[in-house]
Amino acid sequence: MKITSLLDNISYSDHHPSAQVLIHNDHSKEIRIVFREGQEMKAHKAPYPIVIEIVEGFIDLGVEGVRHPLPKGSLVSLESHIVHDLKAAADSIVRLSLYKNDQPDRVQQVIKDN
Repeated sequence: MKITSLLDNISYSDHHPSAQVLIHNDHSKEIRIVFREGQEMKAHKAPYPIVIEIVEGFIDLGVEGVRHPLPKGSLVSLESHIVHDLKAAADSIVRLSLYKNDQPDRVQQVIKDN
């Protein structure tokens, strides 16, 4: 068993979103991504299904060219290979759930490529 918090030890970056793996087990990976207002993750796609939860703040989610405003508490499920992007309309905390075969390094690469 592992107990962690989405709200503890948050470290924002001034230039790009910041991601941290909070839980990594045989079934999934749980990643916290923190955004300062205006920061974004440009269009990308995941090789497996993902779930995005808005823990704090407000995210403008683009899915295949359509914008979706997501306030705190929103939960989104995306199938694999769906092009999407995220832009923070306010300082935000996002929980990203990855399928067991997906790699957290892929998320870091998307952030780095912004």
